[in-house]
Amino acid sequence: MSTRRALVFSYIDRYAALAIAIASSMAIARLLTPAEIGVFSVTMVLISFTTTLRDLGSGQYLVQERELTPDRIRATWTVQLLTGLVFALVVAAAAWPVSRFYGEDRMLPIMAVVALNFAVNPFGSMTYAWLMRHMRFETLAVMRVTAAATNAAVSISLAWTGWGPISLAVGNLAGTLANAAVATAYRSTELPWRPGRRELRRVLAFGSRLSLAGIVRTAADGAPELLLGKLQGMAAAGFYSRANGLAQMFNRLMLDAALAVAQPLFARTVREGGDLRWLYLRALSYLCAIGWAFFAGLALLAEPTVRLLYGSQWAASVDVTRVLCCVAMMALPAVVCPVLLTAMGAVGLQLRLSLTTSTITVAGAAAGCLYGLIGTAAGLLVAQSINTGLWLVYTLRQPGLGAVGLGATLARSATLAGVTTLVPAAMVATSGAAAPLWMPVAAAAAGSVVFIGASVVLRHPIATEWHRLAQHMVRRQT
Repeated sequence: MSTRRALVFSYIDRYAALAIAIASSMAIARLLTPAEIGVFSVTMVLISFTTTLRDLGSGQYLVQERELTPDRIRATWTVQLLTGLVFALVVAAAAWPVSRFYGEDRMLPIMAVVALNFAVNPFGSMTYAWLMRHMRFETLAVMRVTAAATNAAVSISLAWTGWGPISLAVGNLAGTLANAAVATAYRSTELPWRPGRRELRRVLAFGSRLSLAGIVRTAADGAPELLLGKLQGMAAAGFYSRANGLAQMFNRLMLDAALAVAQPLFARTVREGGDLRWLYLRALSYLCAIGWAFFAGLALLAEPTVRLLYGSQWAASVDVTRVLCCVAMMALPAVVCPVLLTAMGAVGLQLRLSLTTSTITVAGAAAGCLYGLIGTAAGLLVAQSINTGLWLVYTLRQPGLGAVGLGATLARSATLAGVTTLVPAAMVATSGAAAPLWMPVAAAAAGSVVFIGASVVLRHPIATEWHRLAQHMVRRQT
């Protein structure tokens, strides 16, 4: 599959799943209280540590391995099955002590239900990694959308009938079961059902370091909610969770789909000896231009966006959303670095950078948490400023890369984003005290038009995509 075709299906996948997620979150935000969502959010952050380790990086090993043999595939399947079972037992065993630590009995059944996900997950994740390696994004879209729709339907139905926060856990389990069912139907005949012990050491040597890097990043990402839940209460964790969900929307709209294609694409470029530096700078120019425009607009329109999506009971999330948008903008220049290092096989460097930057992030969150929600977000902003510099400095030292052209790439993207941001800025300036609920939608539509036009005028690299799209439409009409 070509890179652009892969991106098209990857974005169809993400946008369909995002539409389902937005509709679901809007319903859930009105069916559950901030404290109930806070209980589930803190529980899932805790479980996310084991989620990061659930296949010990074996899925990414399957994607990037240059010489894949039947023994290495069987070893990967062995790792996934064993880790799924082990972590299911670990999460189930930890349910009682965790619920006691937070003094929250509702965490116990949530963790028991989520533990079942780990036992079921290998039956979907093995096929998922195989399809990723071969860039079969049309099939991946079917898997992900089916899982998202099942999750949303079950979660909303149970929340509607008064199940409380455990409705979200049962929805997750239903989505995992649906994903496994679809994956089984699409499972390749080249994927054996019988596990194997040969080549286990090779799989674990790659995956263990990658998984450790993942878990420390997960710890850093989850630190604000864990600290807020313990020090400021579950409601504060819930408000942060909604704000962070809005700030992470760009990941669902753009970044997840782009990085899903970038990982196998970078790996293939490394295997074939292609121009990795050009590919990296091109990807960075696209992501920063779109991302900076998105986050600047969201920060300006945070208040009507929160009211539109979640309702007035979530007003405390507005200012936090604005600061988290600044954090995300600061993170964008380095967002490709972990994927790039994995594709190059530099998992040792990725681990060291993850340990260092995660420590800085946790320290920033811990210091800020003492001052409430805004303090937590401000601490993250300071930490991210340092972390972005570290990722860029050490990643660009790798062979075939370098900092030449980085400044110009970022400057052109910043200019394009700045021009686009004039649209929401003008709307806010003329809206008066209370912005209407339709304003975020109108700003997104008008801003998209300005973004496309400005990219052509400024000759930004992304303008080549509009030219190709126009040529494709002309050919289809003729």
